[in-house]
Amino acid sequence: MADPVVLVIDDEKNIREALKQALKMEGYMVITAENGEEGLEKLRTFSPDAVILDLKMPKVSGMEFLRQRPSPETPVIVLTGHGGLEEAVETMRLGAYDFMVKPPDLDKLALVLSRALEEKKRHERQQTLETLVNERYRFENIIGIAPSFQAVLNQVRQVASTDATVLLTGESGTGKEVIANAIHLNSPRRNGPLVKVHCAALPETLLESELFGHEKGAFTGATARKKGRFELADGGTLFLDEIGEISPMVQVKLLRVLQEQSFERIGGEETIRVNVRLVAATNKNLKAMVAKGEFREDLYYRLNVVHIELPPLRERREDIPLLVNHFLKYYAERHHRPIEGIHPKAMRLLESYPWPGNIRELQHTIEKIVIFARGPVIEETDLPESVVSQRTYHELVLPIGISLEEAEKRLIFATLDANGGNKSKTARILGIGRKTLLRKLESYGMTIEDNEQEEE
Repeated sequence: MADPVVLVIDDEKNIREALKQALKMEGYMVITAENGEEGLEKLRTFSPDAVILDLKMPKVSGMEFLRQRPSPETPVIVLTGHGGLEEAVETMRLGAYDFMVKPPDLDKLALVLSRALEEKKRHERQQTLETLVNERYRFENIIGIAPSFQAVLNQVRQVASTDATVLLTGESGTGKEVIANAIHLNSPRRNGPLVKVHCAALPETLLESELFGHEKGAFTGATARKKGRFELADGGTLFLDEIGEISPMVQVKLLRVLQEQSFERIGGEETIRVNVRLVAATNKNLKAMVAKGEFREDLYYRLNVVHIELPPLRERREDIPLLVNHFLKYYAERHHRPIEGIHPKAMRLLESYPWPGNIRELQHTIEKIVIFARGPVIEETDLPESVVSQRTYHELVLPIGISLEEAEKRLIFATLDANGGNKSKTARILGIGRKTLLRKLESYGMTIEDNEQEEE
């Protein structure tokens, strides 16, 4: 990694050179300018990581430099021989990082500069992360063209802009957390926190503390006050995954928070008010649990304001090639593997597999395939046995809206492929004559050799 670049702007040559030598000994690359005008030019040309700026200079003063600088995110440490409170306040108002009187203590200057650069780096990392996250969870970037999944996205678009409580249901691995992220990041609360709790991962006592917090001494091991997730999510969204696993006692406290938006920490008396949007998820049938007395009916209706059911992957097979190619590209880059694509036969096997673990299982499978692939193109032999052993499982999904002629064509090709190209067997399964099948294949542009040895 290149050394940080610091621009020193001072009209006194001795100070410029002294700062240059001191900073070079600290490991910085140093550029100098003798007035504010030259400093602005070098700021635009070199884009330094930080600026050390004299306040009193000819042509363009330090104050004017702060007003005109094109990159306010670059930290500026101001030096002046005429220190005063008014000047310090004004420079900070104009965005200076710190203010020091000349001649500066070089050790202190190095410490302030190091801290400024670290804060800048942390801010840049946070901005990059936020950009990546926001891009990923834009609706147009969530993968899926199946009508059942598009119906889900339409619901999410409508509900995201509201404050309504949302209950996400569906089998494990269908993408409930992805949808929860999309709801938050496309809502007016996007600048607030998104706090997540996996309810099934914590025992009852820990879950209660995790959600509502506790006071010091509330129970053995409570050595300090702890804020709960509801408190931490104030102004934002709280995502409770696997909510069907919470105990009756926690259900009672959760119901109160949803009704009143207030609670007390464990062992505390202070009532804490919060403004939190709740998104909950489960792979269980909460309505059936209510009927069995395993889940509170009043809580169920509080959670079920908007109910979104995510379809399993086997019901959106047209999305499998899109997801496969997405994960292939992602894991090829992540693991530095030269993967160029996937053979059609391998793709068809992936499409025909029922994926009981849904998208999560598909994702982990593709990562393993990428790691152990023998060549740049994924072949049938690269697939795990669990997928290959399902080759007898055949299903054809036809989208609504295609013509009967196109549907017949797809059915013929799918049946021919399922039978390893055996035309006689394909014709028998389709209930047509072999010559009829050959004529249809020729009409589709296939070159046909009528080899009777294909007969069984």
